Amino acid sequence: MAAVPASDYLERFADLVVRAGVNVQPGCGVLLGADIAHLEIARAVVERAYAAGAAWVEVDWSDGPIRHSRLTHASLESLTRPRPWAIERTREWAAGDGVAIRLTGDPDPHLFDDVDPAKAAAFPVEEAKAFQEALLGRQLRWTIVAAPNPGWAREVFGEPDVERLWAAVATAMRLDEPDPVAAWRQRAAELDARGRALNALDLAEVHYRSADTDLTVGLMPDSRWTGGGGNDRNGVPYMPNIPTEEVFTSPDRRRADGTISLTKPVIVSGQVVEGLRVTFSGGRIAEVTAAAGAEAVRAQLDTDEGARSLGEVSLVDRDSRIARAGILFHDTLFDENAACHVAWGQSFPFAVAGGLEMSDEQRYEYGLNRSTVHTDVVIGGAGMTVTGTGPKGTVDIIRDDEWVLGA
Repeated sequence: MAAVPASDYLERFADLVVRAGVNVQPGCGVLLGADIAHLEIARAVVERAYAAGAAWVEVDWSDGPIRHSRLTHASLESLTRPRPWAIERTREWAAGDGVAIRLTGDPDPHLFDDVDPAKAAAFPVEEAKAFQEALLGRQLRWTIVAAPNPGWAREVFGEPDVERLWAAVATAMRLDEPDPVAAWRQRAAELDARGRALNALDLAEVHYRSADTDLTVGLMPDSRWTGGGGNDRNGVPYMPNIPTEEVFTSPDRRRADGTISLTKPVIVSGQVVEGLRVTFSGGRIAEVTAAAGAEAVRAQLDTDEGARSLGEVSLVDRDSRIARAGILFHDTLFDENAACHVAWGQSFPFAVAGGLEMSDEQRYEYGLNRSTVHTDVVIGGAGMTVTGTGPKGTVDIIRDDEWVLGA
């Protein structure tokens, strides 16, 4: 394929976010969340959104040092106090068929290293639930993408080489393809086919196994594997994550046993966690150790009752664009799509047949987890093998980090 000039990456990035990510339709409203470090990229996304017919675009700006000041001086009570107007605003956006875009790409990953882990993990639960219900109930189309910036580049390469980071991001996001939107639609179809192949097996459990991980996770009847994106309640397609290389489902919250060891660091409540090892027993996280950041993880796990149970199991093999890039991106959105991962916390209502029509209590009784957190952690890579067991016996899905189901 022909090389794409670096100057074109920004325009292609914005176009991909608007057309394939949230799939802006004429007349809809757009909520864009961004750090002030993402200013140039945010402006490009806003321009493309209006060009696609958006009626309005509102930017919800954030700034790390300002948040640091709040976490340092505010009380836990004020950090967790809900704002009724914020809850109502989310509900109005959802009712009006709005879309939500979030730019990640941390400009200062170590800014909160000195913050009390309990404060770093604090947030207004009711506000989070309202937004979560809108997203996971597919009332709002949404997408999360990472925006290159000097701070993120420094974390990846040891120097603020943004041009080099753009090149890596372009590979992972297929911005180097002649038509990135078409390329992602093709990849989405491939991931959807993998999901359908898994659904046909009616698996009762999956088993992750590598040198340092041995985890068995139970699935519910009528579990549904998803890959590549989805449709909102009006049938409009969108892609919640770009890039995405996974097929995933929500497991039975009551059935997880064994130990996982992370193969990539993860950022929890703004703090970098390395060397994390987590033990599950009877569906619950029973033990946590880490070389760094263990207290941040423990504080998050104390957020609510569901934080210690799994909400997602995911399958990714070495054919992933992110895996092939061979770079530790230090951004969960990218790194989770380099290898198999799991997540503790909130489940996906659409992960079981009829789940979107169930009440919250019905989902919980069925086996879906509920929590205000959802933290993805990477456990895969070289040597990872995943098997699934169902009515047809045990089948290989991934062998030594290579997708083999149906091969």
